[in-house]
Amino acid sequence: MASKGQAWFCTTGLPSDVVVEVDDMTFHLHKFPLMSKSNKLHGMITEQETNPTRLQKPSTTAAEEEEDRGDGEIEEEEVEEEEEEPYCHISLPEFPGGSEAFEVTAKFCYGVKIELSASNVAPLRCAGEVLEMTEEYSEDNLISRTERFLSETVLKSIKDSIRTLKSCEGLMPMAETLGIVQRCIDSIGARVSSIDPSLFGWPVNEVEPGGCRKTTTRDSWLEELALLSLPLFKRLIFAMKARDLSPEVIESCLIHYAKRYIPGISRSNRKSSSSSSSIPSEREQRELLETVIANLPVEKSSSSSTATRFLFGLLRTANILNASEACRASLERKIGSQLEQATLDDLLIPSYSYLNETLYDVHCIERILGYFLDGLEEISAARIEDGDGTRGTRSAALMLVGKLIDGYLSEIASDANLKQEKFLELAVALPDHARLFDDGLYRAVDVYLKVRASVATGGGEREKICGVMDCQKLTLEACAHAAQNERLPLRTVVQVLFFEQLQLRHAIAGTLLSADVPAADLSVPSNLRREEERDGDDASDAGVSVTSDPSRAEDSSVTTWRATCSSMKTAIEKIDKVGPPNRGRRSSLAKKFGCKFKTQVCDSHQPTVVETRKGRNHHRPP
Repeated sequence: MASKGQAWFCTTGLPSDVVVEVDDMTFHLHKFPLMSKSNKLHGMITEQETNPTRLQKPSTTAAEEEEDRGDGEIEEEEVEEEEEEPYCHISLPEFPGGSEAFEVTAKFCYGVKIELSASNVAPLRCAGEVLEMTEEYSEDNLISRTERFLSETVLKSIKDSIRTLKSCEGLMPMAETLGIVQRCIDSIGARVSSIDPSLFGWPVNEVEPGGCRKTTTRDSWLEELALLSLPLFKRLIFAMKARDLSPEVIESCLIHYAKRYIPGISRSNRKSSSSSSSIPSEREQRELLETVIANLPVEKSSSSSTATRFLFGLLRTANILNASEACRASLERKIGSQLEQATLDDLLIPSYSYLNETLYDVHCIERILGYFLDGLEEISAARIEDGDGTRGTRSAALMLVGKLIDGYLSEIASDANLKQEKFLELAVALPDHARLFDDGLYRAVDVYLKVRASVATGGGEREKICGVMDCQKLTLEACAHAAQNERLPLRTVVQVLFFEQLQLRHAIAGTLLSADVPAADLSVPSNLRREEERDGDDASDAGVSVTSDPSRAEDSSVTTWRATCSSMKTAIEKIDKVGPPNRGRRSSLAKKFGCKFKTQVCDSHQPTVVETRKGRNHHRPP
């Protein structure tokens, strides 16, 4: 059997007596093999023989004429005799699987061994149905062969079931009528549901016919799944959700599918994995995006930040594609439920609307933060009396979000178009217990004031901005930085100095109680106590206290407090230099007050995310 151009010939040595046209291919065959297997072809050939019509032999191409040309009149006579033979001419329009499926079917009729696969079994099953190749007409016919392969091979494998389902896209509605589509969907759902969610992503053993095992992985069958058309993919997802499959499995399916067809979701890979010619249109991408978002599990994603990063990528794409408000709100609510898994880079969503003057979409982050806080309140109300450690988990999540929002504030503070009201609203949105220290807030305030240093800002406005941070929650290193910061209003500087002095006094008191200080060094704390009392009187005379108005303090008082704090630091350093016998207690004190504070403030003054990007230059406190 061989093909020549758009013609297909059966090289048996006998002249063909049947011509079958399928799509753009012409098959030159013999009627008896076809009639022995196909009841449909038997009826069509018999009808033409009953009503004989002499048909012209189909025209051949120039190459075929050259190949068939003989060496004399004998060959010409043979051709003339062949042309005088009657031909049955059969046309099979819209044949399932096209000319490729009919070619395999024709070989089956001639008794040639055919190889069934997950990709061709559905077209051949439909071809057998059209040509009526039943078991009643001929034993071990095409329908029974394909059905047996489906049940014994295809439906026992996730990947094979997906490939067969993919092949059904061009066979509708016959594949649906024969139940191939639904059987593949049921098989995929059943086999995925048997996978242990805790091992999702690890190799999975599948049993092949004969007892052999083959190993597949999550990514392998998910890649196959991503090749399905959107209508079939939606049906499969609905079937998975109806089986109450693990949310991680469903979410992974949605992630792989969206990444394949929507460019730009992942910042690490801006190009689509599909070829440029197969990238869906903007309308198709919007439909696909809304389908993915609508089917995302409401449950919180796994602890990995990968899923959260993907959700932020979906949100950016939803803004670009102008998805519906309901779609974006649903996605923001989903992100809010797991905001503690996000990174600062995730939060830096550009403003795509001309109505927003700021570089980043601050309104969006405000809404997401609101969903996060609402979720904490709901959980707290539902489990207020639980003793299973839920409260501790919530506190950890809240503190992670607190640090995340402080970093975000430091980034957006460098935007000159950011309104003061918007900065203040986001700064005070979190409850007080979301932050162990306010060093991150101090950094954001400092960046905000530094960017606007050239703009005339009244003392009242600067005090309002500084009012978002609690000076009592600044670490010693942050206090030392703030005390020298000329951008801060005098009221804030006085408050910082007071609480820095208070921390130092507590540190000295704790040192004297926990360490055996030699007699030679006891004079230092005594002198400091006398100086402290004298400073207290001076502070009272100057009207400086926690409850007094620090803005009325004189510069000399500030200088005195700075000197006092400096002398207290010197005393602590001197106490810390006591000999080896007290090393353990001094190390404990340093760990309690020194390292802990230093780590916090160092974290708060690290370079920002945007600073590390090429071509971007943000300010940082000196």
